[in-house]
Parts: sequence; structure tokens; C-alpha cells
Amino acid sequence: MAAAPSIDQLKERANTIRKLIVRITTEAGSGHPSSSLSATEVVTALYFGGFMNYDPNQPKDPKRDRFILSKGHACPVLYSAMAEAGYFPTEEIMTLRKLGSPYEGHPNMKRLEGIEASTGSLGQGLSIGIGHALASRMDNLGFNVFVMMGDGEMGEGQVWEAIASAAKYKLDNLTAIIDQNGFQQTGATDEVLDLAEFQPKIEAFGWHVQTIEGNDMESVVNALATAADVTGKPKAIVAKTRKGYGILDVLERTGDLNFHGKPLPPDLAEQALALLDS
Repeated sequence: MAAAPSIDQLKERANTIRKLIVRITTEAGSGHPSSSLSATEVVTALYFGGFMNYDPNQPKDPKRDRFILSKGHACPVLYSAMAEAGYFPTEEIMTLRKLGSPYEGHPNMKRLEGIEASTGSLGQGLSIGIGHALASRMDNLGFNVFVMMGDGEMGEGQVWEAIASAAKYKLDNLTAIIDQNGFQQTGATDEVLDLAEFQPKIEAFGWHVQTIEGNDMESVVNALATAADVTGKPKAIVAKTRKGYGILDVLERTGDLNFHGKPLPPDLAEQALALLDS
């Protein structure tokens, strides 16, 4: 078995993924780069830090671990990570959101092997993850399930029903990660619906919960390692992140730190890529 990559190696991989996110969304002329950039450390650590069991050459292996991106609009980070992992050629994801491309604006499991759930209707990913986690137990397959959610979708009731259900069944093969970047489509999450701190709420349902700096690779790796050792209950990681992390200097110059649902125009993309190369 290959040695686990160092934190610096994971940071380098995350930087490569960030550049891909900028490139493919600018090429598409649409998409959600800022929502993808906030999630990059977590997705990088999952796919390249030794926390997920998968084989890009056997994407339907029944014993593979599952990653479900509930915040499906952030699929540029998922496509970029999967391309880096060898699921498909990197050049192909440059067709993001183009007519006929399987790299749709939200993940579509019917069009792309390796996608575990068609997501984008927010609030549903954790429920899907519970189904996978229960199937793993019932079929004695032993795989783990990781679900990434956005903090905006935490305002939906289905999420909290799912949190209660996962605790009832003591799904210790399930890890939920909340990308708490502080924004949703219409503005700051604490202005749209202030849910305050997530950790005590989720802990009250019987989960093991950690709150971390989600754009700090070492913190992400340590949290995933801690979660892997927890038994008897589902695990959650509240990852406090910055939307657009990695190119914040560029976004600050635009005066829009949310920058939701729009690509960087070519001139700003060049500035962002230069910043990531610096």
C-alpha cells in the first residue's frame, strides 16, 4: 500500500483542483466556482488522503466507499477531483455545461460513472446517504458513506429528519460534512436564516461532531482521521470555510464575496490563476 500523502502534497493537489475549477467554469461561461472553491480541501482530502476506498477502473465495485455531493451546484470541485483521480481525462471536463456533455451543471449519475447520486435539489443528499449506509450494513458490504452539504440547505426540514434517522440507526459508517462558507444564493446564511452553531444541535441528536477550519488541510485531515475511529454513532464535521477560498483577493476587488452562480470572466480568471500560481 502506498504511503499516505503529506499535508504539503495534499495542498498542492488542492491547488491543482482550484485551477481546474476556475478554468472549466470560465470556459463554460456559467457555473459555481466560489461554492466549489470553499469545498476544495475537504474533497481533496477525501479523494487523495487515504480516507475513501475507490478504484476509478471499477466505479461500480459494490464495496467502494461513496461520496455524495448534496450541494450539487459545486460539481466543478467533484469533476476536477475525479479527473485528477483518473475517472476520466482532465480535458473532458472542459466541456462542463456544454450541450451534450455528461459534465452537467449538477451531477447526473445516469450520465457519468463514479457519480453516486444525482443531486442539486438541496436538502436531499443526507437522506440518500442514509440509504447507502443502511444498504452497506444490510448487505454486509462494509463500505463508508460521506455526504457533503452546504450550510444554506441546513435550513431545510428534511436534513434534520435525516439527522434524527441516522442517529436512530447508529450509522457509524456515515460521515456528514457541512461546508459552512457563510453564504447561499440570496445572501449571507445568518441573514437568510440564522441557525447559529451547528455542533450543539447535531450533537443533541446523538452524533459525534467536530467543528474545524475547513480550508486548513491539516485540520481537515485530522478531523477525517478522528471521525474514522468513532464507532456506534454517525459522524459530522462542520467545516468553516470561505466561499471562493484561494482567490479571495480577486473576489474582493469585485466587491462581491458571495459571487454566487457566476463564472469569472476571462480577465479575472487570468488574475485568479496567476494568484494560484504564485
